[in-house]
Formats: sequence, structure tokens, C-alpha cells
Amino acid sequence: MKERSTLQPFAPGDVFVGSTVLEGGDDDHAGRGRILQYDADLRRKGVLWLSQTTHLVGGLRFDREGRLWAFDSQAFVVLTVEQDGTVRTRDFGARPFSNVTFASDGSLYLAEHVAGNGIKMEIQARMGTRLQKMPGTDRLGDGHVWHFRADGTLLRELPTEVHGGIGGFMGVTMSALSPDETTLVYCSETGSRLMRYDLESARQLPDLQCIPEGEREMFFAMDYAPDGRLYVSRGTRVDLVAPDGRTMCCYPLEGHGWATLKTAADGRHLYVGNFFTGRIVKLELGTGEHVAIADTGMPRSLAGIAQFAGRARSRTRAAAQLDSARRSRTRGATQPESRRSARSRSVTQAESHGRTRSGRTARRPSPSGSSKRRKAKKHSKSAAARSSGARTKKPGRPSTPRKANSSGKPQRAKSPRRR
Repeated sequence: MKERSTLQPFAPGDVFVGSTVLEGGDDDHAGRGRILQYDADLRRKGVLWLSQTTHLVGGLRFDREGRLWAFDSQAFVVLTVEQDGTVRTRDFGARPFSNVTFASDGSLYLAEHVAGNGIKMEIQARMGTRLQKMPGTDRLGDGHVWHFRADGTLLRELPTEVHGGIGGFMGVTMSALSPDETTLVYCSETGSRLMRYDLESARQLPDLQCIPEGEREMFFAMDYAPDGRLYVSRGTRVDLVAPDGRTMCCYPLEGHGWATLKTAADGRHLYVGNFFTGRIVKLELGTGEHVAIADTGMPRSLAGIAQFAGRARSRTRAAAQLDSARRSRTRGATQPESRRSARSRSVTQAESHGRTRSGRTARRPSPSGSSKRRKAKKHSKSAAARSSGARTKKPGRPSTPRKANSSGKPQRAKSPRRR
């Protein structure tokens, strides 16, 4: 019996989840493709059944035109879903693409899910599925990122490094484009590296984070929030990672398998999916509270989460904002002397109030001429105030700023030193 799709017209805030209905045979990744539709609070709205896929459907993401993209990397299938539910197959070649990011100029970066020509024997013995090799080759994939125009024209192949994960065959299993669109942040699922690639100069960058081999710590997914903050799924928690690689804070999650992540369009929540259980939670960033929970009803199947943000911004406006961000970044990188000058001015202003920024009393030049007269007058007023029993009010010191350490706990910041 063929199931009937009940997909509703996309509404701003709607959440879409890739949750294939597994067949339960010898191949534990095979089944009927399915995308579930929820509202922003994870109330079920509809379902889209896919006839074009054979295995897990994942990598869900909306492009700037409001189309939903989805992937079946084992069948080399790339799909787009229009807002009226029309499904189209896109041809980018027979490669194991599993995720995509979109640039403001309309181009896109497709990433290969697997790499190499083999799987570690101990992992292969436990796997319940078999991976297809690319037609005419002896390779599962190259684990590279491919840059295409919107019309499908290939612009370049980017030879991204991969970790391989615990099975040794994972490629670029999830990726995120930095807000200034110069860097691709990505990982090999179950691997110990959070990697970066410079898209402007086409070169590998040092890892954003790297865990020593042997430790049972892994990376699974990442996404940038509307405010530019990077959230990273670690399987048992979600970390907030700073641009310099520091972990600013973390959100613990119950159990293992939290492998799918999407930042909410409102900037205040995360949607996190558990592959093992098939559950999705809506997590409030301010408190860490799970404000909504949904169950797809299909364990070992949840492989993608996306949220429809509504009408996309015009491409011209987005490109203008991107250019402005790049100019600001360039100015910041080329003006260290200006910052030092500004800092010197701040210290000078603090000294004019009798105290430096570090809290030490500043030395003043010896008074002369009119300065002596002003000082004598001031001394006279102070003496009068003391004789009448009044007390002069000392200027208060500013509170010491605090910052978060790697564990997320606030610590006292060091006082700035005078140069």
C-alpha cells in the first residue's frame, strides 16, 4: 500500500526532519524515504513520502529561495522540495553527497559523505549495511567538497582533509559556512577533529578543535546561529565554540546519539536530534531547558533537521551585508596601532581622574601658575568641608569584568597593564 503525503504549505518556523522508515531486513539503512513536518514547537503537521530514495534521508537544509534540500548518499541522490511539495531530482554526478551549504552569490558547496576504498574490518563486521562504490571506480568517495553554480555548473573541487571517523571511511559528513563565507567548518562523523577549509585561497586551515586520539570524544554536527555563534554536537552534549577554538559553554544531553543539530531562526533555541532513539528536542539556549520534545517513532533513522525561516532576504542585500562584514574584518586586522592608540587615550582619561585602568594612582605633573591657584582654592573648599563635618565622596572604582573559561564558569579577568 502506498502511503499518502500530507505535507502542508511551508510556514515560517516549520521544522522538517529526515526520518526514513526502515524495512528491517539485512540492510539496516534501507527503507522508505520520509520527511516529517512539525511546527516550531514540534507539533506534527504533515509528512512527505519519497519514492526517489532507497536508504537514509538526511542532510536537510533550506536554500535562499526557500527550497528544501535532502540527500540519500548511498543511492547518490540529491533532491529539492518546493514549497508546494513538488520533489525534483538534481544531477551533480554519481557521488555520495550528503550535505550542502549556500553562498550569498547563489553558488553552493556539496560535500561527500564517505572517502577511500575500504572500511576497517572490525567495523565492517558490525555494520548492517553495504556502501556502494562510485560507478567505474574502486572508491566509496573522495571526501571532497565541490563548488557549483546554482545551475549545476562545476566551479572547482576542494581537496578537503578528512578524519575518517572510527570506521576510517567517513568524509565530510556535515559542514557549516562561516558568516563571512570565507571558511567551511566541518567534521567526519565520530572523528576527533573539527576541521576548517579556507574557501578564498583553497587551502586547509589548522583544526578549530582537535581531541587527542584515544579519548572517547567525537564530533557529529555543527551550525551557525543567526548571531554568528557556532554550536557543535558532540553526541552527548552541544558545545558553543568560539572562533579561536575555545569551548565557551556546553549543554548536556541525556544518553548518546545526539548527532543532528539545527540552530533555530529565532536565535534563542536549538533543535537537536538523536539517531538512536529518533527523538528531537527544542533546547532553550538561555536556560538549557527542553521546551519541546517530539518522537519520530523510528529509531536509528533520524539523519537531518532543517527549519523554514520564511521569505528569504534578497540576494543583493545579503551580498551587500557580506561585503560590509568582510571590510570590517579587514579593517580590524590592519589597525592594531589604532587600537593601541585608543587604549592609550583610555589610560590618559583614567589618569585625569587620578587612577589608572589597573587601579594604581597616577602621577601628576607639578602644578604651576593658574594650576596652583586652582589647587589652593580646591584645598580651601575641602578644608571648609572637613571643618563643618562633611565628608568628600571618593570616586568609585569600576567593577572588574568577568569572562567565561573553557568550562563555562566565570573567572576574574586580568587587569590591563600600562604599556
